[in-house]
Amino acid sequence: MSTDITPFRIDVDQADLDDLRRRLAGVRWPVQVPGTGWSRGVPVEYLRDLVEHWATKFDWRAVEERINRHPQYTTRIDDHELHFLHVRSPHEGALPLLLAHGWPGSFAEFLQVIEPLTNPADRADAFHLVIPSHPNFGFSGPAGAGWDSRRIAGAYAQLMARLGYDRYGAQGGDFGAFIAPDLGRVDPGHVVGVHVNAATVGFIPFGDLPEGTVLTDAEQVRLDRMHRYLAEGNGYFQIQASRPHTLGFALADSPAGQLAWIGEKFHDWANPAGSIDADHVLTHATLYWLTNTGASSAQMYYESMHTRHWPTPSTVPTGVANFAEDIAIRRFAEPLNTITHWAEYDRGGHFAALEVPDLFTADVRTFFRTVR
Repeated sequence: MSTDITPFRIDVDQADLDDLRRRLAGVRWPVQVPGTGWSRGVPVEYLRDLVEHWATKFDWRAVEERINRHPQYTTRIDDHELHFLHVRSPHEGALPLLLAHGWPGSFAEFLQVIEPLTNPADRADAFHLVIPSHPNFGFSGPAGAGWDSRRIAGAYAQLMARLGYDRYGAQGGDFGAFIAPDLGRVDPGHVVGVHVNAATVGFIPFGDLPEGTVLTDAEQVRLDRMHRYLAEGNGYFQIQASRPHTLGFALADSPAGQLAWIGEKFHDWANPAGSIDADHVLTHATLYWLTNTGASSAQMYYESMHTRHWPTPSTVPTGVANFAEDIAIRRFAEPLNTITHWAEYDRGGHFAALEVPDLFTADVRTFFRTVR
């Protein structure tokens, strides 16, 4: 099997952009119950405006040019072609760091933090960054069965070795907070530390709390948020974890459907809700649409619920940044993780690198100073 690392540049065929605009011009809109706002899902008025912006104002070519300023590559690992950014710091002694995105995000979540992480004022904080598109996402494209977080972590361990990195860190949010800890589990001899945000499995209680558990006020707030999510906001998870193929027809055929499916999460999971700029939301919607990975990205949920690889205790030093919408609780994270850093913030949501790049960057630096 080839171990070549091949330069990559995004250059979307104009015909694909023309087809997208044609589809956006012909959307058939649903009839909704008047006056219900966001209580039953995405309001049609909201999506009409966003689709209009997508069709008439959003400039994919400008996004493409911005991404192409950073070195990108592909390489074949575990019989799959992986796309990744590899941005080296100008500073000697920079620590290699893999950044792992979640759903419905992408490598583009990290564009705002590349410069401050690779070229900080204090060179002692510098990182060489490796930012992959996960199998089934973006320019890594649809993959076969079995790509759970542990298999992805194994592929990334090979990727870091192939890039010549013997000692490195891992950071991830959402599903990246599955992958980064698993990278520590599969490659503990080389991973010096793991940092997560938007952490769930392995960082929250599983099942009922032990009798007699007394929570602090802050812990109770996070537990209540978790319960609200499970009761009212978890439907997408159950669908993607059980019937991703059925959902996939709508995501692959309708850009408005794709936008509604992920746009709801960019709206609801932000802090405050709805605060993420339309162009950021549309950048991700366009990435999913052009690569036809709206359906395939849902497979990550199916794999996570049908995996044999549940989290096991890790000895790798682990840092947690809990932003305003996160639900991790330290006492429930400690049995499976060696927690050496825990920070709580009153702003920032699920997409921290996108929403609060200043806080995200500062917390990543703070944690990795302890393990460099």
